[in-house]
Amino acid sequence: MTAIADKFSRRGLLVAGAASAALAACGQGTGSTGKGVNLAFQKNGVMLVAQTRGSLVEPLKTAGITPLNWVEFPSGPPLLEAMAVGSVDLGLTGDTPPIFAQVANAPIKYVAQVRLSGKAGGIITPKNSSLQSLKDLKGKKLCFTRGSSAHNSAVIALQSAGLTLADVEAVNLGPADAAAAFAQGGLDAWVIWDPYYSLAIRDQGARVLSGLDQLGGGASFLLANAKFAEARPEDLKALLSAIAKEGQWCAANTDAVAEISAKASGLELALLKDTMKRTDFKVEPLTDDVLAAQQATVDRFAQMGIIPKKVIISDAAWRGWTG
Repeated sequence: MTAIADKFSRRGLLVAGAASAALAACGQGTGSTGKGVNLAFQKNGVMLVAQTRGSLVEPLKTAGITPLNWVEFPSGPPLLEAMAVGSVDLGLTGDTPPIFAQVANAPIKYVAQVRLSGKAGGIITPKNSSLQSLKDLKGKKLCFTRGSSAHNSAVIALQSAGLTLADVEAVNLGPADAAAAFAQGGLDAWVIWDPYYSLAIRDQGARVLSGLDQLGGGASFLLANAKFAEARPEDLKALLSAIAKEGQWCAANTDAVAEISAKASGLELALLKDTMKRTDFKVEPLTDDVLAAQQATVDRFAQMGIIPKKVIISDAAWRGWTG
């Protein structure tokens, strides 16, 4: 087992244990073994809205899927670690966490996508920084969260400037710690998404070296435990259709989404009303072009030694849902 796979597995057992304990406290088991389902959510996006509004309960009950259990995670990597050992059945993450999970042989499946315009994030530098372009990042402290979508964005941005991660001093921090380091002048540049992106620009006068939309946008993915997808394809289709409908509601009610996000995160409502206008919510079936872009990321990571082996994205793609 590679070091990355071993780390994934050991962390997964711990995270999954915590998730299972939370479910056990409710007297409910995993959704892959009965007619219930365990859904993962973070404090953002369509899954948070669905959890808060309770909007999936009735359509899933009609489809015979009950009970519906929700488990919260701080980010994509631990969410997928829990999914790998069956503690959750379905969840939404950025593009990079599932790559690391697949490299670690985690039993997960890509089941749907959310195309990202890239307007809700970018690479920023302090207002008094001398950096004027991505080429100026050479030899500088560039911060991103390893294993997150920002990791991929950092690689793409550097390549567009003829650089690699070896040309910068990579700083691996989670968003909250990175925000503190950036505010204190400890970073030369930061790859980050909303609301941190907009906060730094508004409150600290951060300058944008490149918006993520200039790097090609990207995608987030709904992922499922492989056993759940294989054993309950009709239930998975019903779940994805219900979540897609919730995504449509989110796109049409961004102020209400901002209110939900503000309560969950503690961030200012005015800020979130602005950022939600740039947030993408459309949940759709997997498409060839998005899967090809994800494969290109895998190839790039393998070539640079970021991951220890190349994997085939299509091997982990479940295309049973057509919308």
